[in-house]
Amino acid sequence: MTELAVQRLKKSHILVIDDNPQDLEGLLDALRAQGARLTVAQQPRTGLAQAQALYPDLILLDVHMPGIDGFTVCRLLSAIPNCSTIPVVFLTSAADVSDRVNGLTLGGVDYVLKPFDIPEVVARVCVHLQRVKRIDDKSSLIGTVYQEQNPDQIILQATIRLIARQLNNLPKLTEIAAQVGTHDKRLSAIFREHLGMTVFAWVREERLRKAQELLANSRMSIDDIAAEIGFNSAANFATAFRERFALTPSAYRQAAQSSDSP
Repeated sequence: MTELAVQRLKKSHILVIDDNPQDLEGLLDALRAQGARLTVAQQPRTGLAQAQALYPDLILLDVHMPGIDGFTVCRLLSAIPNCSTIPVVFLTSAADVSDRVNGLTLGGVDYVLKPFDIPEVVARVCVHLQRVKRIDDKSSLIGTVYQEQNPDQIILQATIRLIARQLNNLPKLTEIAAQVGTHDKRLSAIFREHLGMTVFAWVREERLRKAQELLANSRMSIDDIAAEIGFNSAANFATAFRERFALTPSAYRQAAQSSDSP
């Protein structure tokens, strides 16, 4: 490692979220030997709370844990303003390609398979730490953002992001809830309390909002837009759009694109 990398590691604070941290003893000892400060959480929800409170420079995150898995933790971290930019390195014994793709898609910067070569992982950690734009004065950020967040808000924001990415192939409510670390009844209650509507009423609104955007800003056909936002036919899409906006999709597109013309 370069001298700059060593110095960066010495100044770093790393959060480790793993239900069996004893399996990482060699790696943790190596990081401490280089001067890194470590915080270890054996419970995923404890790790989430510590990430908000401590704003670490990097998170080492196990994938398979009881309760909620590492993918869910990463999804929830992305919904927390002061945690969304923290680099996450997944650690797992599962070599499944789909798992690796899933982790990287959710925002992980690296995916390390157990058992691993300790010097290599330390070097990878250094690389990711060097790429981070460190915020020197964290006190005001931590105090403000951490106090404003609560579990329901985090779940709500994570769900909204998940829905936006899967409009054309939305999972069942139970699966959506599981992907954000809760159950369907609680998720429904969160949406009713904070948004005044059910989860699927929100999905309908989001689909139609996305349709407006695509109609106004693209040349996609009505059929393709219907498929993109999750309607099973262009006719069903047109009916829903007309009921919501009192215009057909074609009429809306014509009005929107005419208003943009010089």
